Amino acid sequence: MSELWRGVGLLLRGFGWWGRRPGAMALGLVPAVVVAMVFLAALVLLGAWVPEVAEWLTPFASGWPEFWTGVLRIAVSAALLGGAGIIAIVTFTAVTLIVGEPFYDRIWRSVEKSAGGEIPGEDYGFWRSAGDALSLLVRGILIAICAALLGFIPVVGTVLGAVTGTVLTGWILADELTSRALTARGISRKERRALLRRARPRVWGFGIATQLCFLIPLGAVAVMPAATAGATMLARTLVGEDASG
Repeated sequence: MSELWRGVGLLLRGFGWWGRRPGAMALGLVPAVVVAMVFLAALVLLGAWVPEVAEWLTPFASGWPEFWTGVLRIAVSAALLGGAGIIAIVTFTAVTLIVGEPFYDRIWRSVEKSAGGEIPGEDYGFWRSAGDALSLLVRGILIAICAALLGFIPVVGTVLGAVTGTVLTGWILADELTSRALTARGISRKERRALLRRARPRVWGFGIATQLCFLIPLGAVAVMPAATAGATMLARTLVGEDASG
């Protein structure tokens, strides 16, 4: 449990970066706000249409008793909205990291310089960022599909889908957010994931805490700069470097 809370603590320390580099952290809000506005509009549109979509997906239930038809379509609507929410959260991170590459690069560099005095020399670059973001997007969609399917289980489905989605999404968020710092050290994607697996509780703690913050309205916007700083410190601990700064 101590390692789990250590991961949570790294995210909290990321928030502390507001007091140390307020300019860089404030700039990190800009891409998050822009992407959030676009995604919010898409979710509102889906929410308006989800009853019609649920009806279209369940034509076989039209001849059922009205009560059971309603129960099924409410479950389908909840599954669709839950899956869309997970996709939105994961794609939000991926898209925001691509759009805000220069802003988050400044945060990463400030943490590295403060903690170690030197910034790793391997260039992360736009295309590596885009590749990692695409990987995050694909895995997020698969998790969303899994969570949506679990949502069809009677009684416990919605809760089970939400918990599963949160836990799995937390892991891939930690993977994506640490990718910059680890790749800059010349660590390949395969080696990176091996490092994450060796410190599972710490990674879970950081990732799930980040994901839970993302579930709060506007939480994803407010947390992205802190998550970037915290993930840099997490990456440093994974390779045995000092993360105090």
